[in-house]
Amino acid sequence: MENIVIGAGPAGRVGSIELGKLGEDTILIEKKHIAGTCLNEGCMVICALNNVVHHLNNNRKYANHGFLKGNIEVDYEALCEKIRETQRKLRYIEQKECEEVGNKVIFGEAKIDGDTVNVNGESFQYKNLLISTGGRPFIPDIKGSENGYISSNLLDLKEIPENVNIIGGGTIATEIANIFSGFKSNVNVFARSQFLKEVDASAKDYIMKNLLNNINVYENTDAEEIKKDSLITSKGEFEGITFICTGRVPNSEIAKDFLELNPDNSIKVNNMMETSKEHVYAAGDVTGGYKFTPVARMEGVTAARNMAGYSQIVDYKYIPESITLDMPVSFVKSNDKVETESIEIPGLAGPDSFWNILNGDTGYTKIDINKENRNVENVFSISPSSVDDVAYMTMLMTLGMDMEDFDEFLEIHPSTDAVSKIMKYMY
Repeated sequence: MENIVIGAGPAGRVGSIELGKLGEDTILIEKKHIAGTCLNEGCMVICALNNVVHHLNNNRKYANHGFLKGNIEVDYEALCEKIRETQRKLRYIEQKECEEVGNKVIFGEAKIDGDTVNVNGESFQYKNLLISTGGRPFIPDIKGSENGYISSNLLDLKEIPENVNIIGGGTIATEIANIFSGFKSNVNVFARSQFLKEVDASAKDYIMKNLLNNINVYENTDAEEIKKDSLITSKGEFEGITFICTGRVPNSEIAKDFLELNPDNSIKVNNMMETSKEHVYAAGDVTGGYKFTPVARMEGVTAARNMAGYSQIVDYKYIPESITLDMPVSFVKSNDKVETESIEIPGLAGPDSFWNILNGDTGYTKIDINKENRNVENVFSISPSSVDDVAYMTMLMTLGMDMEDFDEFLEIHPSTDAVSKIMKYMY
């Protein structure tokens, strides 16, 4: 009997590779495309489009400075085809990675029947089973929702729309709004409650004033009807196509009547990624919780090691997050409730920041320090290098280092030294 992994997104693919490395016979079953939402319709697509937007914005910035001339036109259909071409190459590479550790990859829709998995007319009895079937966009009960677009439709558009309406107030809504604004569409965002609730208030203020200032944001607004070329809301009707960005739900139907589910229909697991049935594990978005690629990978590896007999648990204390905008927004928050004091840095002259200095748009960083032990508790950073900075700071926080310990590191300049060293000097 083999280990069987259902779903080849970040959790399942990395989990299957870990099983292969540990010498475990493993079958990886994928319904559609290897690499899951991240590569095929999620963060990698967002990053690819944002790279182009960033290039356009830099061109406009340099033109305003007077040393770069000439207009750039975007062929959106050609851009999307190049993204698809890159996706195909990456899928091939990621499948080879799975096969090179001895895994068998099968494409087809899996069905679970007790201790057997059926796919493409074949039946496989499993030693251990890992369910990592991911999630999908949540479609709210709005009249005309079939006329709306979701994030997976970004590459289906033939041209850049003149007007775009976005329902939702979280990360995905913000990232799509930023992309179309960069392409010079007229963009409206409608949040049922508050916009960017997960972001620190002062960081949100900077984002609204400096990064999303060409976007109309309507808070406490209900979407009432989606038409093909307009959106009717509680604040009026707005022309344009409509994207629905209202969160995600787990693809847990495969486990219905087989495993215990949470109230939101995600698969219930413990901190070893074990489900309610012995020898059955689950990881990634299908378990609810943090819907981030690095978390899915961590959960997949944890499940794999436990399946192979190496006991391990997951630790969610520090989960770094980011929002992909023209200037990345990154943050990490401790789950501990302690008394802190804050350091605020107007901007950092780190990587890719030099030409922002002329406009005064170098970013914003806020760091919360534990008053008792001087440990860093929370970091909110908006800068061209914030993704690297916050990842580095998360590592130091996880290791329990205080600001005195940071002096032991000699960094490359300009890089993360702009955060840790300036923070130390300002404290």
